[in-house]
Amino acid sequence: MDAVDGALKRLGTDYIDLFQLHGQDYNTPLDETLSTLDQLVRSGKIRYTGCSNFSGWHLMRSLSVSDRYGYPRHVSHQVYYSLLNRDYEWDLMPLGQVEGVGSMIWSPLGWGKLTGKIRRDRPAQPGTRAFEIAGAGPRYEDAHLFRIIDALDEISEKTGKTIPQVALNWLLQKPSVANVIIGARSEGQLIENIGAVDWSLTAEQVAKLDTASDLPPAYPVWHQRNFPELKEF
Repeated sequence: MDAVDGALKRLGTDYIDLFQLHGQDYNTPLDETLSTLDQLVRSGKIRYTGCSNFSGWHLMRSLSVSDRYGYPRHVSHQVYYSLLNRDYEWDLMPLGQVEGVGSMIWSPLGWGKLTGKIRRDRPAQPGTRAFEIAGAGPRYEDAHLFRIIDALDEISEKTGKTIPQVALNWLLQKPSVANVIIGARSEGQLIENIGAVDWSLTAEQVAKLDTASDLPPAYPVWHQRNFPELKEF
């Protein structure tokens, strides 16, 4: 409570529109966390609650506890998702669709790997995010990245849009995605990223990017896909 009061004072506002938990807390009983959020909503200090980087089971458990006690349900989930790493689709996306939890995508350009600046003959250069955090973030194979870049190149040429704009537009068309959080480092990058809206890739172009970026999913998703009659979500 005190932390929220302090934040409101610093922000110079009476309430916070969306209050998100940054990660799942294994050290605090879940009903205690959700009860506190309930008090904050009832007091008018926050309007909606959300989470970030939750696993599917923990988000579903949170929603279940909220339903049981009448606490506010999480309405948003801030997650990592990009053409380079599509793990979000395997579990969290269908959960968001069924339970009405919209996703806010962080690092939508794959930790700076999907800008078009990295090529087979041109590694990440000093001064770029991909160079500065080369050892951080999700893992990927170079061949996988370049296969995606090839598809982005082709679509970029046909649409007249830049590679980042195409990659962001692909995300904005995906189910449960509410918005993307761009990490522009300059006015030029900001303007370019904003250019990802007000137009749409064709179904064929989306399918091409889907194919280029596809990877075998983890269990039990790969097992479920062997039974299309079960109507994979």
